[in-house]
Amino acid sequence: MTTPLPSPLRSPAFRRFFAGRLVSLLGSAMAPVALAFAVLDAAPGITDLGIVLATRTVPMLAFLLLGGAAADRFSRRTVLLVAHLGSGLTQGAFAVLLLTHHYTLLSASALALLNGVLAAFTSPALRGVVPQLVDREQLRQANALLGSLANAAKILGPSAAGLLVAASNGGVAVAADAASYLLAAVFLARLPIAGTAERPKSRLLAELRSGWAEFTRQGWVWRVTTAFFLMNLVQTGTWQILGPQLTREVSSTAGWGLLLSVRGAGMLLASALAYRLAVRHLLRTGVAVSVLGALPLLALGAGLSLPALLAAAFAGGCGSGLAAVSWDTSLQEHVPGEALSRVSSYDDLLSYLAIPVGQLSVGPLAAAIGGRELATVTALLYAVAALSPLVFTSVRTLPHAAARTA
Repeated sequence: MTTPLPSPLRSPAFRRFFAGRLVSLLGSAMAPVALAFAVLDAAPGITDLGIVLATRTVPMLAFLLLGGAAADRFSRRTVLLVAHLGSGLTQGAFAVLLLTHHYTLLSASALALLNGVLAAFTSPALRGVVPQLVDREQLRQANALLGSLANAAKILGPSAAGLLVAASNGGVAVAADAASYLLAAVFLARLPIAGTAERPKSRLLAELRSGWAEFTRQGWVWRVTTAFFLMNLVQTGTWQILGPQLTREVSSTAGWGLLLSVRGAGMLLASALAYRLAVRHLLRTGVAVSVLGALPLLALGAGLSLPALLAAAFAGGCGSGLAAVSWDTSLQEHVPGEALSRVSSYDDLLSYLAIPVGQLSVGPLAAAIGGRELATVTALLYAVAALSPLVFTSVRTLPHAAARTA
C-alpha cells in the first residue's frame, strides 16, 4: 500500500508562492473587464480599445524568448519580482490617467506596451519556478492547485470587476489590479530561491540557440506544441468572435456569459480532480481528453439549445483544465531545470502566434461559408489536431513521476 504524498501547501515556500498567485490572478482576471470599460468610457468607439490591446499583445510575443532566457540565466524570484513591480507601476500609472481624466491614446498605448514586455518575462519564470519550490513527485499536485486557483479567478474576477466598475468606474478597477501586482510582489520577495543552477553563462543568441536545441531534442515537446498551434489557430478566433453571435441566436447575450462561466467551472473541476489523478502516463491522458474542447464548437455549429451548449462547454472546460495540468507537469518533470524557462517560452510563442492569425481569418471565412458551417469545420479540425500527438510513441509513453503514489 502506497503512502500519499503530503500536500505542497505544507511547504512554507510554496504557500508564499500560492498566496502571491492568488492575489495576482484575481487582479489579472479583473483586468480585461476593467480595461475594456475604462477605455470605452474614456474614448469614443472601439478603435482605441483595439489599439491598446494590440500594443500589449505584440511586445509580449516579441519578448517571450528573451523572457525565457532571463528566467534561466538569473534568479527566477528576481525576474518575477521585477516583472510584478513593473506591472503594478504601469497599471497604477494607467489608473492615474483614467482617474484624473488625462487619458490619451498615446499614453495608454505606451503603458500597454510596457505591460506586454513585462508579461513576456513573467510567464516563463512562473513555469520554471515551481520545480524549485516542491519535490518532483509533488509537481502534479502543485500544478493542480495552481490551475484550480487560476480557473477560480477566471470565474470570480470578471464578476468582481463588473461590480467594481458599476459602483465606481474603470479607473478604480484598474487601480485594484495594480495593487494586486504590488501585493503579490511582497509574497514573491520572500521566496527562498537564490538563483538558478550554476552553469556557464554565454551570449544571448547562444542561450536562445541552446534553448531551441533542447526544445527540438525533446520530441514529445515540439509535437504537442505543434498540436497547440493548430488548435489555437482553428479554435480561438471561432470561439471568441463567432461564439457570442451564434449563442445569441439560440439564447441571448446573457447566455454567452453563462457559457463562459460554465466552461470555467469545468476547468476548475478538472484542475481539482487532477490533484489526485496519479496515472502512469499523465501526458497521454491530458492529450486524449483535450479533444473535449471540440464539443462547444460542434454544439455551436449544430445550433443546439442553451442547455446543450452549457453541457458541451462544461465538458470542454474539463478537457482543457486537465490538459493544462498534464502539460505543465510533464514539462517540469522531464525538461532540465536550467533550460525549462527557455523551452517554455518557445512553447508559449509558437502556441500563441496562431491566435491572431485565427482571429483575423474568422470574418472572411464565416462570410464565405457561413458561421455555423465554420464552427463545425473548425471543431473537426480541432479534434484531429488535439489527438494527433498520440500518433507518436514519445507522447504516448512519457512516464509520470508521481504515478506510484496513487
